[in-house]
Amino acid sequence: MSPAAGVVVQTADITPDRAADGVTVRTLIDTSREEPGLVRRTVDLAPQARFRGETGAVSELWFVIEGTGQLEVTGQPGVALNLDRGVLLPAGAAYEVRAGDDSGLRLDAVSVPWAPPDQDRDGSLARDFADCEIETTGNRQFRVLFGPGRDCAVATQFVGEIPPGRAPDHSHPYDEVVLVLAGEGVAHIGGAHYALAAGTCAHLPPGLLHCLENTGSGMMRVLGVFHPADSPAAKLEERH
Repeated sequence: MSPAAGVVVQTADITPDRAADGVTVRTLIDTSREEPGLVRRTVDLAPQARFRGETGAVSELWFVIEGTGQLEVTGQPGVALNLDRGVLLPAGAAYEVRAGDDSGLRLDAVSVPWAPPDQDRDGSLARDFADCEIETTGNRQFRVLFGPGRDCAVATQFVGEIPPGRAPDHSHPYDEVVLVLAGEGVAHIGGAHYALAAGTCAHLPPGLLHCLENTGSGMMRVLGVFHPADSPAAKLEERH
């Protein structure tokens, strides 16, 4: 069976699911309609706005793209939301987010299939990008915030930096959603080509040949989440 074709969307082109009380929520990618999968949303809060929700039957991996705020989870200590901070929220968590007084807040939130019953954590956890080890694959580097051995056995959240140029086309053994945080380029996916800029989101199913080319002069920065958990360097196939 050939891999699915993948999807590329621009955040600004997505009609909000909610736009009220200073909160705008957009669903960028949803692969869970037929079976458990990944759902990526962006949540924008105006200064002092509040956003309440529950994770339900899935866990969620968050990342602070812009601004500051505070996360409160029922029965747990509060968590400061600062730039480049990742947060792992377990299933069944009721939460409230409040944006800072002087700045808005933009969150990336990806729902992932819940962990096995024997998972040894039951609370939320925060981790900063700057505190994570730098790893490399080819001439690209990345830092894993959550993944195997990093408190999340079911999915991986990472930030990658892509230098100018194009690496070989390749595919992965996992289902992945990638969000461009900064930079510009071209996504080569299954023989098609898509422009990349901050706010572009791509879904890359397992086995789909792809490459993210950086056509700018500086680093392209991307935020990836994939399931099942693995290393961002894991590849099924590579073609020059």
